[in-house]
Amino acid sequence: MKNWSVDTNFLSKFPRKYAIWRLEQLINYGLGKNKLNKVKLKNNLSKLNIDPQKRKYLEFILNV
Repeated sequence: MKNWSVDTNFLSKFPRKYAIWRLEQLINYGLGKNKLNKVKLKNNLSKLNIDPQKRKYLEFILNV
């Protein structure tokens, strides 16, 4: 995944923030050929800055 607005090399030095940012990017802008990690998504769902309807849908799928 390429991102022109964020220095991913710098952000990757902060693993927790990078994981949350990456999940947000994949959910908001498309997965491409990537897949979401179910465990990471479940653990970080409350911290993600995503559309409320997407959040409800993901909670429904994950049975949270």
